[in-house]
Amino acid sequence: MNKVTVYFREAYDELVNKVTWPTWVELQESSVVVMVTSLIISLFIFGVDLIFKYGAQELYKLIVG
Repeated sequence: MNKVTVYFREAYDELVNKVTWPTWVELQESSVVVMVTSLIISLFIFGVDLIFKYGAQELYKLIVG
C-alpha cells in the first residue's frame, strides 16, 4: 500500500510543481490552430473524395457503356 501512496504523492507533486500549464490565451490560440487545421484537412478530404467519385463514375461509364 505504501508504493501506491508514494506514487500518487509524486504524481500530484509533478502535476502541481513541475508541469508548465498553458495560459488561457495560449490555450485559445492552440484551439484556433486545431480548428483551422481540421477545417483544411476536411476540405482536402472532401475534394479528394469528389475527384475519386467523379473518376469512378467515368470509369464505370467506360466499362459498362
